[in-house]
Amino acid sequence: MIRLDAVAVYDLRGLNCPLPVLRTRKRLSTMRSGVMLCVETTDPLAVIDIPAFCQEAGHRLIESSAVEGGHRFLIERGQL
Repeated sequence: MIRLDAVAVYDLRGLNCPLPVLRTRKRLSTMRSGVMLCVETTDPLAVIDIPAFCQEAGHRLIESSAVEGGHRFLIERGQL
């Protein structure tokens, strides 16, 4: 289970594809390598898009979990 008190939470609920991935990319670009970000979404395509984005961009998807009304992703910022 993701400990929300330990990382920044980025609330992207209510946004549809491709906005969750685009905003996650932009937010991670402002962070240092190794820092974690918890992304919350309601877009059903995010379960495909966010993991694919992490793999392509070199970020580490630590955890992905279904939550009421959506999905939550814990991402570790990759190397610069």
